[in-house]
Amino acid sequence: MATKKQFGETVEGYNIPVLNEREIRAAAGILFLMVFIGLMLIISNENFVFIKYVITSFLIDFIIRVFVNPKYAPTLIIARMIVSRQNPEYVGAVQKKFAWVIGFILALTMFILMVVMNTYSPISGIICLICLIFLFFESAFGICLGCLVYGWFYKEKAQYCPGEVCDVKQKHAIQKTSLLQLIIVIVFIVFIVLFATQLSTFLAIKPHSLF
Repeated sequence: MATKKQFGETVEGYNIPVLNEREIRAAAGILFLMVFIGLMLIISNENFVFIKYVITSFLIDFIIRVFVNPKYAPTLIIARMIVSRQNPEYVGAVQKKFAWVIGFILALTMFILMVVMNTYSPISGIICLICLIFLFFESAFGICLGCLVYGWFYKEKAQYCPGEVCDVKQKHAIQKTSLLQLIIVIVFIVFIVLFATQLSTFLAIKPHSLF
């Protein structure tokens, strides 16, 4: 009898298939950079060519991740080479697949709207923003927003989450935030807001050549 194709890697010591979170974060960083550059080109001179290449590549990459095997996804291969000297951090594959299905749906929608139909609208802008937020949280903070959504759809608890956030545990002293630290953050934000509002006219002056 044929066995079901496994999603993820079998690693000794883990009772479910897992993936390397370091590779995933690096790949998310690569995709974030590409989408961000495409967005900047649109904003600066309404150049939509680059973002169409990015969307097509994004869709192909996620088709391979979800329907073939993550180990053959181009961005994950590149990411693996980049972080190959770092010790792997294993995370559960099942919640990552769920998150990537969301990414596939977003990429497919963008492909139809912008590449096939050659249109732009608030819909494509919102989807692009959602993609940037998902990719930024993954690459910068190691927080998989799609994995959080996984917990809303399934009663079973996710296993092997990044940073062991699925496990209930007491924070170490170095992880705790004091009242003084919170006050510093608030004062910093207030200072930036005042700096921007009070000096907006001065800051808007175009810089002149130093030499």
